[in-house]
Amino acid sequence: MTQWKLTGAYFETCNCEAACPCVFGSAPTEGFCTAIVAWHIKHGVFDDVALDGLNVALLVDAAGNMAENKWKVAAYIDEKASETQRNALATIFSGQAGGHPAVLASFFGEHLGTKSVAMDYQGNGKNRSLRIPGIADAEIEALEGQDGKAITIENHPLCIAPGEPATVARSKHFRLADYGYDWKLSGRNGYLSNFSYSGA
Repeated sequence: MTQWKLTGAYFETCNCEAACPCVFGSAPTEGFCTAIVAWHIKHGVFDDVALDGLNVALLVDAAGNMAENKWKVAAYIDEKASETQRNALATIFSGQAGGHPAVLASFFGEHLGTKSVAMDYQGNGKNRSLRIPGIADAEIEALEGQDGKAITIENHPLCIAPGEPATVARSKHFRLADYGYDWKLSGRNGYLSNFSYSGA
């Protein structure tokens, strides 16, 4: 199997109230969970293919408890990626290259599609945002806990970035219109952290 490694930053936002209980294997607050997960790859390599600076996102629709139900998913890959880079990212994030993405892919049910799109990922202090023109626009802001410090969750069983504490956030806005979905939310859950994935 191809050796690869990705490191960078990620965030997610969904329709659950903060903090989303799905990460503990509990039922979502609305009975279902609709989310977008976005990754910004700071440094990445797949065999000899460099993946630095590229973005990937995943639309997720879970009809119930995320640990017990298969998810409908759609993938979005940065249009800046070459065909070789795009194929590498599709292989990794579909779980075919092993590592933690394969764990996430074990929850996938129906795959709605994969699109090459313009992606604007921003990370600034407590804020993270992703814009996919004509499809999605999401921004979250980290919540403040005691003494103004970040609120974090560690070692949660259902996680995007194992080994990293997830900072709890709330969406400033979350809109997505694609594959028949039309989500318009604000003030709902968000998580953000760094991530590190690898496989061989």
